[in-house]
Amino acid sequence: MTDEPIDRPHLLVVATGMRLFREYILRSIAPQYRIHMFLHSEPSWEKEYIDGWTVLESTLDAEALVVAAKKLHADQPIDGVLCWDEARILQTAHVAETLGLPGGDVDMVNRCRDKHLTRTALAERGVPQPQSILVDTVDEALVTADKLGYPVILKPRALAASLGVVKVNSAEELKDNWEFAHDTTVPEAPHYDVKVLVEEFADGYEISIDSAIFHGQVTPFCLARKELGYPPYAEEVGHFVDAADPLLADHELMKVLVDAHAAIGFSDGVTHTEIMITADGPKVIEINARIGGDMIPYLGLQATGADPGLAAAAVACGRTPELVPDRAMVGGVRFFYVDENDTVLDSVAFDEAGLPATIDQLVVLMEPGTTTSPPPEGTLWGRIAYVTAVATSLDDCRAGLDAAEKALSWSGHQKESSS
Repeated sequence: MTDEPIDRPHLLVVATGMRLFREYILRSIAPQYRIHMFLHSEPSWEKEYIDGWTVLESTLDAEALVVAAKKLHADQPIDGVLCWDEARILQTAHVAETLGLPGGDVDMVNRCRDKHLTRTALAERGVPQPQSILVDTVDEALVTADKLGYPVILKPRALAASLGVVKVNSAEELKDNWEFAHDTTVPEAPHYDVKVLVEEFADGYEISIDSAIFHGQVTPFCLARKELGYPPYAEEVGHFVDAADPLLADHELMKVLVDAHAAIGFSDGVTHTEIMITADGPKVIEINARIGGDMIPYLGLQATGADPGLAAAAVACGRTPELVPDRAMVGGVRFFYVDENDTVLDSVAFDEAGLPATIDQLVVLMEPGTTTSPPPEGTLWGRIAYVTAVATSLDDCRAGLDAAEKALSWSGHQKESSS
């Protein structure tokens, strides 16, 4: 890096996530911030963007993060703390709280991390949302579903990316899918003794809004329309971000967004809010105390020019975010999967010949020899590739994704049974 301002704020970043999904954030932040990173192993590709790093035994241990951060802060004062990994946002809040930095409200972040606490806070302020009841057993779930009326949604209390979420239309379907909602987890997920929500089904189409919050003021910078697949499971198979989306001028929607943040008591940071647009108006599905995943903020950057990484870094350091769009495009992403469970990939590739100019990225996520499955077994981590496209219209963007899908070829064979 050359010709960098010597007064760049010192930003602590906790973990990174996959390079293919998160490098664009570091690329944006690095020229304007001195980044120190906490990781659980030596950095590799990250070194291009960071000024220093600390390797910890675990970046999931809040106490260890706090100890390391205090030591770093004593030597090189930290101006802000940032994390975009769902499994580590609560621990990061502990660090910010200890150092007296923006976002250092553990209870605030936990009201986002714990979906039951989210529902409770929204209900107390009358923010529109599906009715939601926390249950412990399948029998409790059956009684609750009868009261709410089918269909209902079963949802884990503290996962992300629609993991473990399923729509059920009857008592039999509920019983068949109870273990999926109850037992789906990831290694970093928090443990709750009572961990399943039974929720009223909100009929409509789902969107997400990424926002920067500075001293309680909510500034949305990326609105995405979600594409779902593999019913009754809610696998997110794609997203579209339109800089000219009419929903951005929907006063009722924006009021719900602002009211939801006020209900949560969210004062400083970035959020990814999911909202269902129903015939009765917008209803909040959840609020995540981090920037969105699935390349959604990247699509926003390409479609509008408003930089999500710089916005997140600014509010983390107590600075007003600068979110000035300089273009009006449409960005889209689509994810791809194998057809059958326990497929061992032999090859995955895109044929780039003849693809339209709207294609932005063609990304292969899995190498030959990897065993994978489609949803629900391969939810999220079953993706073998993705493509992004940027165009002047939604139709052209979708056409680009369609062309890339036709250009994707993969082959595989069934994994041999171990029995």
